[in-house]
Amino acid sequence: MTPKPLICVPILKKDRKDVLKVATEAIKLGADLVELRIDALLDNDPQSVTHLMEEINHPIIATNRMREEGGYFMGSESERTGILVEAADYADYVDIELQTNEKLRSEVIRATKSAIISFHDFERTPPRNELLEIVRRERELGAIAKFSVMPQNRQDTLNVLEVVNQNDNTIGIAMGELGRYTRVVAPLLGSPLTYASLDGGSAPGQLDLNDTKEIIDTLMAGDY
Repeated sequence: MTPKPLICVPILKKDRKDVLKVATEAIKLGADLVELRIDALLDNDPQSVTHLMEEINHPIIATNRMREEGGYFMGSESERTGILVEAADYADYVDIELQTNEKLRSEVIRATKSAIISFHDFERTPPRNELLEIVRRERELGAIAKFSVMPQNRQDTLNVLEVVNQNDNTIGIAMGELGRYTRVVAPLLGSPLTYASLDGGSAPGQLDLNDTKEIIDTLMAGDY
């Protein structure tokens, strides 16, 4: 039987108080993890970030997304990854992009308990063979591979699910309305984690936390 996936609520807020408000509500409603989007914070000083993570006091994915992949961090790459290295002691997972400079990426991976190596394309879905190569490269670097892409047709969404089905410890997401269903179907195929929204979400096509929990529970009631 497929293990029940973890459900993560991303927090994309500028202010510490708003972050804590969303985290408190997500935890109350049963989110297994929250993703702290450090790149969205107005105060992203490493000490402030780690204090905030201590206040959240719940399993966390620390993410400081690069601008090239939809993030908001305005500093240098060494500053961006340095914050992740500092945050790693307080996070259960750290998400670092595959395209990050190799040296800086390695520093982040060494610092964290468990790395999520990620790839995002908000314009298209690469062909299946390219997705398989992306996942292969990610799996060589970290415990969990992640790719999130924008489908142009139904076949793109099916390709995403096929890649997830062929690879252990791989999070595959087809974004947007067309790919919404992949967020609850991919866990049936072995994706260890899925993302759900509490206040509008951080990526197009995210489902509400309660809906995500209910659908996954219903689908997994059978023996898959």
